[in-house]
Amino acid sequence: MSKTTAAITAVGGYVPNFVLTNKMLEDMVETNDEWIVSRTGIKERRVLKPEEGQGTSYLAIKAAEDLIKRKNIDPKEIDLVIVATATPDSMVASTAAFVASKIGAVDAYAYDLLAACSSFLFGMSTAASYIESGRYKKVLLIGADKMSSIIDYTDRTTCIIFGDGAGAALFEPNEDGFGLQDEYLRADGSGRQYLGMDAGGSLMPATEETVKNRKHFIYQDGRTVFKFAVSNMADVAEKIMKRNDLEHTDVSWLVPHQANKRIIDATANRMGLDNSKVLMNIEKYGNTTSATLPLLLSDFESKLKKGDNLVFAAFGGGFTWGSIYLKWAY
Repeated sequence: MSKTTAAITAVGGYVPNFVLTNKMLEDMVETNDEWIVSRTGIKERRVLKPEEGQGTSYLAIKAAEDLIKRKNIDPKEIDLVIVATATPDSMVASTAAFVASKIGAVDAYAYDLLAACSSFLFGMSTAASYIESGRYKKVLLIGADKMSSIIDYTDRTTCIIFGDGAGAALFEPNEDGFGLQDEYLRADGSGRQYLGMDAGGSLMPATEETVKNRKHFIYQDGRTVFKFAVSNMADVAEKIMKRNDLEHTDVSWLVPHQANKRIIDATANRMGLDNSKVLMNIEKYGNTTSATLPLLLSDFESKLKKGDNLVFAAFGGGFTWGSIYLKWAY
């Protein structure tokens, strides 16, 4: 009897219409286009305008609807909806539950998953486990973040990096050897002092003082985060290759978290891959946190061929990081 694996059978994506360029940021903080591009590879990012009154769920719904349209599936067939996000609509009500209802997945249950920029990667492991167990047949995993909602646009260490967006992937059983093959996922809780958001949680509830002191925006120690990300993303990508006897010629595509082009380049170099095998859209979207990996799949779907070996790699606040090896199924 052949082993059941979890394959991605459809993808979708969405980014807001408003484009925040490096030139615009020059008028907001002390920076310039050359500085931003040389250090991050980012030229512009998308922002869901505050006056539109929409949260992360809006982005997730749009990405899910794009997937449903591309795949031409009945959302009632979906068993489970997972929304991987660092910016849920609210701290209590599940964003995923709202998304599932809005897209017509009325027979699905739903919940949110949070692991910072590694959220979608960790969600892939979760979705695959449900499929491989035989418990569910269709799991919709959405990575979505409205990062503009927690960005201080007077802080040049963060406002140049992040953007808003969402991507979605449908996982289904496969009996032909395609889908998720292996994973290597890690976490180190000591990292939260270097990248996080002080207020808004149970540790520091919202008060007049926390708002006044701008504690509800994310912060990062850029140098420390960069050092950890370069080392760990490259390490896990190399490890997943060695564990599965993959040479650089066997890897069809590197699907890396879009945090910084220099981190992506370092990971590709460690894997022995040239730029032609690296999926990248950071110049257009910046770091959309949980959405970077599925947005890559959505943007480059036409380039992916059945049987392609994909290596995913991500690093996020907390710290969280890991790599997944997946065979493309269509």
